[in-house]
Amino acid sequence: MNTNISEELIALATVPVAQLDSNLCFINYSPTWLIHFNISDTNIIGKYYFDVFSDTPIEINELLTLCLQGQENTNLKGKKFTLPSGRTQWLKWKMYPCKNDAGEVDSISVILEDFTKKKQRINLATRAEKVANIGGWHADLLDNTVYWTRRAKQIHEVPYEFVPTLNECIDFYKIGEHRSRINKAINTAINTGNPWDEEAILVTAEGKEIWVRVKGEAETHNGKTVKLYGTFQDIDDKKKIELKYRAVAKRLELSTKAAKIGTWEYNILDKTDTWDSNMYSIYEVNELEDQVLYDVWKEKIHPDDFKKVDDEMQLAIKNGKNVTSEFRIQTGHNTIKFLKSVATVVKNQEGVPSQVVGVNWDITEQRLAQQKLEKSRESFKYAFEHSAIGMALVGLDGKWLEINQSVCNSLGYSKAELLKLTFQDITHPNDLEKDIELLEEVIKGNRISYQIDKRYFHKRGGIVHALLTVTAVKNYDGTVSHFISQIVDLTSRVYQENKLRSLVDVTRKQNESLYNFAHIVSHNLRSHSSNLSMLKDFLDKEKDEKEKENLMNMLGSSVNSLSETVAHLNEVVQITTDVKVKMRRISLLEAINTVQKNINVNIAEQNANVILNIDGTHFVHVVPAYLDSILLNLFTNALKYSFPNRTPVLEISSKNVGGRIILAFKDNGLGIDLDTHGPKMFGMYKTFHAHKDAKGIGLFITKNQMMSMGGKIHVESEVNVGTTFTLSFNSN
Repeated sequence: MNTNISEELIALATVPVAQLDSNLCFINYSPTWLIHFNISDTNIIGKYYFDVFSDTPIEINELLTLCLQGQENTNLKGKKFTLPSGRTQWLKWKMYPCKNDAGEVDSISVILEDFTKKKQRINLATRAEKVANIGGWHADLLDNTVYWTRRAKQIHEVPYEFVPTLNECIDFYKIGEHRSRINKAINTAINTGNPWDEEAILVTAEGKEIWVRVKGEAETHNGKTVKLYGTFQDIDDKKKIELKYRAVAKRLELSTKAAKIGTWEYNILDKTDTWDSNMYSIYEVNELEDQVLYDVWKEKIHPDDFKKVDDEMQLAIKNGKNVTSEFRIQTGHNTIKFLKSVATVVKNQEGVPSQVVGVNWDITEQRLAQQKLEKSRESFKYAFEHSAIGMALVGLDGKWLEINQSVCNSLGYSKAELLKLTFQDITHPNDLEKDIELLEEVIKGNRISYQIDKRYFHKRGGIVHALLTVTAVKNYDGTVSHFISQIVDLTSRVYQENKLRSLVDVTRKQNESLYNFAHIVSHNLRSHSSNLSMLKDFLDKEKDEKEKENLMNMLGSSVNSLSETVAHLNEVVQITTDVKVKMRRISLLEAINTVQKNINVNIAEQNANVILNIDGTHFVHVVPAYLDSILLNLFTNALKYSFPNRTPVLEISSKNVGGRIILAFKDNGLGIDLDTHGPKMFGMYKTFHAHKDAKGIGLFITKNQMMSMGGKIHVESEVNVGTTFTLSFNSN
């Protein structure tokens, strides 16, 4: 069967068709073959295929060879080839063998289309679509079908296989104003044929909201819309930047209006000005009036400031540099405003200054506040420097920042010396902790200020008493910047108070001394009087001369003791100012022995047992008369309040504890109920036993005498067991 294509068919073919013999030489070809492949040779009959197409894909050669072997091959979708020259070529083909009557392949028919340029245009459009984020679409209203390009589907984040309906297209837009606007545009196009160009928010299949630009046009037939087509463009990034810019611009507009900032432009070439509405408001000029703004500006500037401002502007234009200046303007009713101006010189393409763009803002309130602040600073500085009380500025670290002369006078330092120190360096250590604690509360915002009495060290080493008032000075953000310290020197007042207190104390002590003296006379002389009376009674009754002689010796000893007591009482009379002046360092053992000797008769009469355990090296710092009175009182109390039918035992011991001499008087007498009498143990006229000689004076005097000498007395007692008095003396 002969499968050769007739010459008539080839000649009439509108596609590139050729017939090759078994040697791949041209037998016939259609006119479109030469045109399609741009072959300049008008006759290629008999020529070898690869001579005509020297730059042919190797795979085509293989396909032609297979076709000669009887294999038909077709590819109507097209395929991309890289030619031996490196050039890219897209081809579609259909090859089939032609057989003779003997059934042998004697030629092949080739339909070959080079659609490289078309493919390049498609690829270019696809790339442009991708770069511009533009997807195409069309909707056939007759069969209600919609076509989206690949990029359109990518914008909607749907699968490539997705085919939407027109209603589904609309449903992708955000519910509300956006969907309503797109729906209205489509309906208008369908009804009137009008195109549309809208920006709206689209919600993708993944739930992502993006801004898109949707353009559409209508195709009509016989006055009826039959097709819609257009584009989607992803403008999300651009739109968000635009919206952000609009918001910033709006805020800027509001801010400049609130801040009274006006913008202006000055064209250097034609010397014309352009103002915004804020400029008219600042200069109090009617925006609707037709006037030369440069002349208005020149007229409004204060005469004293015009030359300076004009010179600055001309210099900026000449040098092409920015300029910042401050000046005054005069508005209606001779009102003065202070303005600040910042201007930028703009150059044209030739680099020549062509325009000046700037801003003016009203700083009148700021300048007036600044003037008030300057006056306030001057007033504060004058008050600071000439204040009679000490004033200082102190940093957060305690360093002196500024000091007036009063502080220097009080502390004895020069200003230069104090500026090298901190307040901690010259504060008394016992006052520093409290001062810093209060300062920290101020820094934390728990208090605004504080006031304390504190002590400083004078440069010469003395103590300076002061009343300190500290107030915080804060930054604009509310944090503490530094402190204002007011230091009132109280040293003279404290000295006078101490002097007065000393006089009062002396008076009090003199009264106490007189009071004690009266009771000592009454208490101590009564003991000696009783002893002498007893000796006299013994002498009157005694017949034995030797015993009388012994009694006379005892009488003489008692008289001597009385004389010594009177001498001590005389010494008490001499203590009129300060007990410490009369204090002496004496042997405790000798003092006890002396007192014991004075009451030996009383001790012997009661057959008392006195046990002494006194260290002979123990010396005490006391008023001798007071010590005698104390010891005598303790001795006589132990005898007076002894337990009936029990031999009185008095144990007296001493020890050194931490440099103080501790003396213990322990008896086995009646004892004292401390639960009942403890709180009033050393009170005046307080008695604890029914005894005819109990006056309630002895322990009161003893307690006051111990205290006046810087000593202490303590008692421990148990009823019917005994009492122990513990006395603590200074040893130096």
